[in-house]
Amino acid sequence: MSIEQIVILLFIGYLIFTIDTKKEDFPVPTVLILLGIGISFIPFFESIELTENTIYHIFLPALLFVSAYQFPINDFRQNVNVIISLATIGIILNVLILGYFISIISPISLGAAFVMAAILTPTDPVSVVSIIKKATGNEQIASMVEGESMLNDGTSIVLFTTLFAIATREKGFSFFAFFGDFLLVSLGGIAIGLTCGYLVSKMVHYSHYRNYQIMLSIILAYGSFLIAEAVNVSGVLATVASGMMISFEYGRAIKEAHFRESLDGFWEIVENSLLAILFLVIGIEITEYLAIGYWLYAIVIFVFMIFARYIISYAVTKIIHPLSWRYNLLISWAGLKGSMSVFLILTLYAKNTSSMNSDWIVGVSFTIVLLSLTIQSLSMAPISRQLLK
Repeated sequence: MSIEQIVILLFIGYLIFTIDTKKEDFPVPTVLILLGIGISFIPFFESIELTENTIYHIFLPALLFVSAYQFPINDFRQNVNVIISLATIGIILNVLILGYFISIISPISLGAAFVMAAILTPTDPVSVVSIIKKATGNEQIASMVEGESMLNDGTSIVLFTTLFAIATREKGFSFFAFFGDFLLVSLGGIAIGLTCGYLVSKMVHYSHYRNYQIMLSIILAYGSFLIAEAVNVSGVLATVASGMMISFEYGRAIKEAHFRESLDGFWEIVENSLLAILFLVIGIEITEYLAIGYWLYAIVIFVFMIFARYIISYAVTKIIHPLSWRYNLLISWAGLKGSMSVFLILTLYAKNTSSMNSDWIVGVSFTIVLLSLTIQSLSMAPISRQLLK
């Protein structure tokens, strides 16, 4: 992307965020993606290309860090069992059930279907969390949805990597090997994130200038990610853990209120800017994959995906922390597909694996992401009010 293109995309994002003055019922990412599809036909934007590395190394660390930093620690404590269960057991069950269903109705193999299911399981409720809060005032459901989303990104990457290696016969499957790798990658990333977050929370005392303290937060967001990736553990979970750790540390210290205020102001600007560019570019990128032949498959898989997520959510929460069917339906409907799914789609596309019929997976998956972001987000407010009135 050229600097001129970035500035224009930012300006378009500014206009859309300005329209959303009340921050109610207005799914900004959905509007941005639809606008991106529209401007993709303008020759000036034809040269824009979104790669998996751009999403993973530039956009995700910052977006994950600000979500984790702003996520209330008390909410995480109160709902920790549900959040962790849905982000681990829930997502694994989702991949198994959805993958098997896809293999039955599609022209791809069972192994490829599981890879596709791993692409479609991470959630990205970037717009619906605020809508749920405004529409119903229910902080618990919003916290469960947001907490699960932060953690299941890391789970999805591990599942995708493992299932792709199995599907392409790079390695065989062993439950114990998979479980060991999963624990190593996940716990290793969390450990690095917690350590980095704790160290930065202490280092901040060596500088009395807010600008320098904010610089430390940038170093923390990307540094924890890069360190974790360098030692082959989850950079996603490292960034999330570092954000939650620094939030916890400053939540305990009243004297750090000025730092939190500065940090909030800076990262809100960063978040809105990155979201504007990312979702506009996703809209531009997604256009070439929206072929007519993919839509019937996408609609059927999308409907089953919502149904499977509801059944799994209901079963998991019934064991861990029973919730009403209304809560479970809302949790299921709020599981939008977004930036992580797009990253995994582009990762598969870059691998160019003809034996898996990857072109079909990429086209149908992009169509499902578009369906999810439009249908689920646009209907989130009325469904929330109806279920929790």
